[in-house]
Amino acid sequence: MRTRLAKWYAAQHYEPGAWGWLVNPFYLARRALHRNLKEILPRLSGDLLDVGCGTKPYRALIRAHRYVGLDYDTPLRRGAGDADVFYDGGVFPFADAEFDHVLCSQVLEHVFNSDEFLQQIARVLKPSGDLVLTVPFVWDEHEQPHDFARYSSFGLRALLERAGFEIIEHRRTLSDLRVLFQLFNAYLFKVTLSRHQRLNQLCTLVFMAPVTLLGMLIGRVFPRNTDFFLDHVVVARKRVLNSEPV
Repeated sequence: MRTRLAKWYAAQHYEPGAWGWLVNPFYLARRALHRNLKEILPRLSGDLLDVGCGTKPYRALIRAHRYVGLDYDTPLRRGAGDADVFYDGGVFPFADAEFDHVLCSQVLEHVFNSDEFLQQIARVLKPSGDLVLTVPFVWDEHEQPHDFARYSSFGLRALLERAGFEIIEHRRTLSDLRVLFQLFNAYLFKVTLSRHQRLNQLCTLVFMAPVTLLGMLIGRVFPRNTDFFLDHVVVARKRVLNSEPV
């Protein structure tokens, strides 16, 4: 029973279910992100590269024939053993046009050289290959000091177009009052965080779970505002140049 509960608790981090709001202070953000990726990622086939893969939280949604997780090389990430390939933050260790698709989720805000980074993604993508990109629009500073940017819709479009992409689908998560409740929970999480896991769990249940529940209820009542949202979820296609074979 304890093992099953531990597995359920771990799953609520990136794939929160109906009762995940009781244990995950970021329930609103993670559930919205997972729902959008659940609709997009199963469409992808062939060879897929997951850039900044971390613990590969969306691996189960990917049906590609070949899946490769790439991450920045640090002792901590090597010790975790999740990534398949590591790199030094410069050139991706892959051939030109090696992959049909690329996934890059919640990574771009941690990249200082964003233009070079996206150019590397474009380089390893086949012509007309798709990049599935998620990146925060409204969020607190996190993973300090490696938090460098937030992007408006217009800034993100300009960045992708400079790298040779065309946006074919653009979604905005939590584009209603739920975003305020999620930001309040992010604040509560930071100010109550301690070294004691049981105390953190108790704070989530007592303080943050009611905020999440209230946000879910109020979010149903008030209208959406597509100019104020939490995350971008973008599908961008690599443009085919005249000199490239289709």
